[in-house]
Amino acid sequence: MDATCEIDVHEASRRAAEGVLFIDVREPAEHALGMALGATPVPLATLLAQPSQHIPELATPVLLLCASGNRSRRAQSELIARGYTQLVNVSGGFSAWRSRGLPESESSIDALFAERFDRHLRLAGVGLDGQKKLARAKVLVLGAGGLGSPAALYLAAAGVGHLRIVDDDVVERSNLQRQILHTDAAVGTFKVDSARERLLALNPTLNVEALRERCSSQNIERLMQGIDVVIDGTDNFATRYLVNAACVQKKVPLVYGAVERFTGQLSVFDAGRHRGLSPCYRCLFPEPPGPDAAPNCAEAGVLGVLPGLVGVLQATEALKLILGIGQPMRGRLLLLDALSMQFRELSMAADPACPDCSSSAVFKGYADLEQWCASA
Repeated sequence: MDATCEIDVHEASRRAAEGVLFIDVREPAEHALGMALGATPVPLATLLAQPSQHIPELATPVLLLCASGNRSRRAQSELIARGYTQLVNVSGGFSAWRSRGLPESESSIDALFAERFDRHLRLAGVGLDGQKKLARAKVLVLGAGGLGSPAALYLAAAGVGHLRIVDDDVVERSNLQRQILHTDAAVGTFKVDSARERLLALNPTLNVEALRERCSSQNIERLMQGIDVVIDGTDNFATRYLVNAACVQKKVPLVYGAVERFTGQLSVFDAGRHRGLSPCYRCLFPEPPGPDAAPNCAEAGVLGVLPGLVGVLQATEALKLILGIGQPMRGRLLLLDALSMQFRELSMAADPACPDCSSSAVFKGYADLEQWCASA
């Protein structure tokens, strides 16, 4: 048979209804988005690896379908070269099938879910299984300000199912230059309430916990309960040390970000799960610097877009950690200079004498740590 033999989707639908073997060579995540009625899902690589398990005889008539017709044409060509003689490619693929309104099998996922996360479902490394991981994930976002705003927005958009947002501050007009979760109409309201409203407007399927409180030794255990990843959007060293200790104790990765003026920093601290291999925040900063060495944004100012850059990178690291893909920033510190638009990366090693994460470390309690930070 000619390897270019094709039929249109209407003819394919007619032949499939008559019982001709109909194979859809797209990937499982694509199958989940919808399938032509009567088609059997067999990914291209699987079909080419073991064609005899899916096509009974060399002379069995087979219809081949993919998204647009290219992968199925490849399957047709390669299988004909192996001796199969009755292979027909469906021109236009499933895209044409759907656009013509031809019958489909019942989808295995909710139609709105499929529509919202279509680009993720098509993406190798995410797909349907990854999107379900995101939907089950719980992320603690500490601070609904400059860093927490873009991080929370992108996590919500990506489909992270549960966001616990902690902040006890109210929206001020001076926040709006960089804290993009909030609007002018929200000035004077609690940031977590403003954040919850905006996030649910973006993705109504979210579970958003808006907690009007400040992270402390009294509530850190409760805030960490059931959490998979922590986003550090705080702006003071006392809270950072406290959260770092909790993440080490609870074996939860901490996505660190910081901004000042025109510069930013990013890293992932995962010492709780990788003792001795991955450093923690206290390995990088054994003691808090003096107040003059690390002024906050209210004192030093910050370029409005800079928290957006760092916050989006934090969201990226959180998604990688949840999905188990790529190379998270463990043991690496990213330094960003927005004026020169230069990124530098420094390697970090775990401190064998770190009082938080070393093998000899003795946890003395969050209250003691909080007192140490306040007096340092």
